[in-house]
Amino acid sequence: MIKALLRGYRIALTALIAVGLLSSCSTSADSRYFGKTEPPAENILRYISGPEPEILDPQISDGQPEARIYMALFEGLVEYGPKDQQPIPALAKRWEISSKVDEFVFHLRDDAKWSDGKPITARDFVYSYRRGFDPKTISRTAQLGFFVKYSEAFKSGGVFVKKGDSYLLEKDFGATEHERAPQLGPETEHNKFMRSASRLVLDGDEKKRAKALAADPKLAEAVNGAELVPVKAEDIGVEAIDDRSVRITLRQSAPFFLGLLAHQFFRLVPEHVVEKHGKNWTRPQNIVTNGAFKVKEHRPYDALILEKDPNYWDAANVGLDGIHFYPIEELSTIMNLYKAGSIDAMLNHVVPSSWIGEIRQYKDEYLDFPEIALAYYSMNTQKAPFNDIKVRKAFIAGLDREALSSFRKITQPLYAISPTGTFPDYDKARDRVSEELRKEQGVAPEEWAKKGRFDRELAHKLLGEAGFPVVKKGDGWECPTFPTDTISITYNTNENNRAVAEFIQAQWKQNLGITVPLKTMEFKAFLPYMKGLEYSGFSQFLWSGDYMDPYSFLSLMYGPSNEGATGYYDPKFDKMLDEANSELDPIKRYDTLARAEFYLLDQAPVVPLTVNATNWLKKPYLKGMYPNPGTLIPWKFVYIERDPAKWDRDVSNIMTTPDARVDKHLADLVSSNSK
Repeated sequence: MIKALLRGYRIALTALIAVGLLSSCSTSADSRYFGKTEPPAENILRYISGPEPEILDPQISDGQPEARIYMALFEGLVEYGPKDQQPIPALAKRWEISSKVDEFVFHLRDDAKWSDGKPITARDFVYSYRRGFDPKTISRTAQLGFFVKYSEAFKSGGVFVKKGDSYLLEKDFGATEHERAPQLGPETEHNKFMRSASRLVLDGDEKKRAKALAADPKLAEAVNGAELVPVKAEDIGVEAIDDRSVRITLRQSAPFFLGLLAHQFFRLVPEHVVEKHGKNWTRPQNIVTNGAFKVKEHRPYDALILEKDPNYWDAANVGLDGIHFYPIEELSTIMNLYKAGSIDAMLNHVVPSSWIGEIRQYKDEYLDFPEIALAYYSMNTQKAPFNDIKVRKAFIAGLDREALSSFRKITQPLYAISPTGTFPDYDKARDRVSEELRKEQGVAPEEWAKKGRFDRELAHKLLGEAGFPVVKKGDGWECPTFPTDTISITYNTNENNRAVAEFIQAQWKQNLGITVPLKTMEFKAFLPYMKGLEYSGFSQFLWSGDYMDPYSFLSLMYGPSNEGATGYYDPKFDKMLDEANSELDPIKRYDTLARAEFYLLDQAPVVPLTVNATNWLKKPYLKGMYPNPGTLIPWKFVYIERDPAKWDRDVSNIMTTPDARVDKHLADLVSSNSK
C-alpha cells in the first residue's frame, strides 16, 4: 500500500512539474520576478505545505506543516493576527480577563456553525478541551495547556485524596496557594470548586505513588486509610456557563495565555463526528470542520484539496474559493515549481543556501524577516553517554556556531534557549541578569563572554574528564573510545536539514575527532521517534513560538512529560518558571524568566544552533499573506489580486504597507471585542 501511494505521488509530481516547465517557456524575459508571474485562472491558492500531514486532528500532532493546514480547517476562541501573530477574535467575539490573568470568560458568536451546518455552542469547547487532555487522546501538545486547573492531573491519571467528607489540600503539604482575583461571570458549582483551595494530587500509578509516599512520612500518614479519587474530565477548569459563554480557570496567573489559545490544541473538534467515527473521523468522507475552508478531497502524498465553507461565520470576508496543499519536501523541486508558475507560495525555510544569493534580488517576492523560531539539537539525557553533563557541554563547546550561521546565510548564532531579537524587553532582561550572575560568581568580563561559545580546548578537557580522552593525530584529533556506534544525528528528510547535519558532523570530526553518524527519517515517523526519546545521541529540533512570549520556548523543558525531547526534567527549573508567571510586573517577570533560562543553559540539555529567519517566496499577486513572526497564516485574509498595479512591491515593507481590504477586515474583528 505504501509503495502504491509513493508511486502515485511520484506520477502526480512528475505531471505537475511537466505542466509547469511547459508553461515556463512562455515566461517573460523581464527579470523583475523569479519565473512566471501570472495569477491562476481559478480563485484558488496553490501552496506547498511540506511533508504529508500526519493526521488532520488538531489535538494530536505538533508539526508546523500540520499547524498551517489546521488554520484553514479549524478555529478556536481566538486566531493569530495576520501580521503580528497577536490574538484576534475568532469564535469568541469578545472576552473578559481577570486582573490576575487567572480566569477568562469568552462570549461566542451567535452564527458560528460546523461545516455540516450544526451550530457551535460553548459545550463544544468543553468537549474539545476535555478530549485534548484525556490520556486516551495521546496529544503531543497537551502540556501547553497545563495552566488550565487540574488539566495536568487529568492528563497524567492523577488522583485526589479524600478523607471523610473533605480532600487533602496542596497548601497543607508545602505548596503555595495561588491568591485569586475577583470572580468573573456568575457563580456556579463548578466555579466554586475551581476557586476553592487546590486539592492535593498524587500519581495514579501505584508504584510511583508508593515511592513518593515512602519519601514523605507526613504525606504517607495523611494518606493512610484515605480514599483515592481519580481526577475526571469534569474536574478541569473549563465550563460552559450557558450556550454562548465559556469560562476557563487557570491554576495560577499566565500572562501569555490568551495568545496561546490560538494554538492548534485549543481549536474545536466536532463531538458528534468524533464520537460516531472514532479514530476514522478525519477521513475525507467523515471529517467535519469549522474553519474558513473544508475538505473537498484528500489524496495522500499528492494533494489536500480544500474549498471555501459557506457555513463559516465570516464566509463573506474569505478571499479565496479554495486552497490546494501539495505535500512536497525536495527543495529544488519546490523552487522549480514556483519558478514555473505551478504554485503561488511555499512553506517557510525552503530556499536552499546555494540559491539565496540569486533569490534575494527578487525584492517583490522573497520574504526575509525576523522570526520567533530557532533550531537546536536535543540530546537524549536518559541514555549514555549524554546522561553525562560533561559530554553534553563538550559537544556544545566543540561547535562553531558563527561558522554554522555563515554557512546557512539567513540565520544568527543561538547561545540561549529562546531567540534573540524578537522580544526586545526580554533581551534587556537577559543582559541585566547576565551581569548580575557574572558578579555573583566573581567571573571576569572577558571570561564570562566566552561562556557557551566555541572552545575546542574546553571541549577536549570535558571529554577527557568524562572518560573519553582526545588525542592528537597528524593535523587533527581523535577520540578513539567514544561510542559512535551507539549514537547518531537524527533529522527528518529535507535538503536544508541534511546540509546542517553534514556541516555539524564535519565540525565535530574536525574539533573533537568524533564522527557522529547521520540518520534521516520521514517527517511523520520522525516526530514520534524524537518525542518518544527513541533516538540516541542527537535529534534535530526546530521550534517556532506558539505565542509571542519567551515562555513559549522555556516551557519546552517544563514538567516531567515536556515537549523538549531530551528527557530532561528539573523541579527547580519548573519552580522558577512558575514564580515568573505569578509575577504580573513585566520587568520583574522577565528577570525571573531570564534567571531560569541561564539555569537551564547550565544544565546543557540541548545544543543551541541558530536563530532562524523567514525564508520563502510568494507571488506578488498573492495579497494578505504576511511573514508574521511564526509564519502561521490565517488563510481567510489571503486573496488573489488580478490588477498588476495593486501587486506587492518591495516586500521588505509588506508589514507597514496599507492594504484596505485586510486592514478593514482586521479592524472590524478587533472592534467587536470592545463592544
